[in-house]
Amino acid sequence: MSTTDLERQSLEAHVDLCAIRYDALEGRLNKVEKKIDHIHNDMIEGQKSITKVLIGTAGTVVASLLSIVIVILLN
Repeated sequence: MSTTDLERQSLEAHVDLCAIRYDALEGRLNKVEKKIDHIHNDMIEGQKSITKVLIGTAGTVVASLLSIVIVILLN
């Protein structure tokens, strides 16, 4: 007798098998949530480092332009 045949004949067997299936689904969903949280944290950290690089680059460009203006004014 297959599992589905047993479930059709016995409500108790169906309920027990559903409980097992739901436990398995809950475990899989928990794993997916953990992976998504990890990806989210990685994205936030990456965004922070990109922001730092952009600020550093902008500062360098501004300092370079100021240096050029000062050199032009002094000549």
